[in-house]
Amino acid sequence: MNEGMRWPNPHCPPGAVIRSESMPRWSDLPDNCLLADVSLWSADLPNLQKSIERMEPYADSFHIDVMDDRFAPGLLFFPDLVSALRPLSAHPFHVHLIAEQPSRLIEAFTAAGCDLFSMQLEAGANELNKCFDYIRESGREAGLALRLETPVEGVGDFLDDVVAIVLMGTQSGIKGAELAPEACNRIAALGELLTTRGRRDKIRIVADGGIRRHTVPQLRKAGADVVVPGSLAFGASDLNEVFAWMRRL
Repeated sequence: MNEGMRWPNPHCPPGAVIRSESMPRWSDLPDNCLLADVSLWSADLPNLQKSIERMEPYADSFHIDVMDDRFAPGLLFFPDLVSALRPLSAHPFHVHLIAEQPSRLIEAFTAAGCDLFSMQLEAGANELNKCFDYIRESGREAGLALRLETPVEGVGDFLDDVVAIVLMGTQSGIKGAELAPEACNRIAALGELLTTRGRRDKIRIVADGGIRRHTVPQLRKAGADVVVPGSLAFGASDLNEVFAWMRRL
């Protein structure tokens, strides 16, 4: 195996996942269609293995929300669980660190086999730069995530560090909420900013929250490259139809 694909030592504990060369990097996913970063928060949690196996032929990546019960209410996925899930999928794992201090979490989730890490812009430059340094050293990829009320212009200082920007379309940590009216305008504004800065073809815009049958076309039209379907995917009776429809948008 190419040593460049191994998790970094000394941070990699015994038994940690070794990333296969055949696994695509998140930035290497196709750019000719709308991508589905499927949220495991909406999976059948007592049957995560079956949920992932069912979704494996359709997902482009799996979105894993990690909360610290401080930045947003609630606690979700932990490293040992993610490590156990990693062998079940050949797709990238995208960890959204919804936390005040993402630098305290990122090492363990890297060792668990995760590929892309999106930190909240609101964590501040000091925290973000710690994370970016670690991500570069470990050969992973970085993203940013913004709360609904955070101006998109705030990403400007970090555009050379990231391959994805997640724009929340609902309040952070709230499952099942409807898409906020301003969500599409924020996506369009971010697209304009990336174009002006010459980064539109390097950074994917990810729409997270309020992903419904009637909102996905709106988000795509506004400029989303990726959506984070939860119940839209796991609640579908006909996955072939749902994902074929999304790909055509």
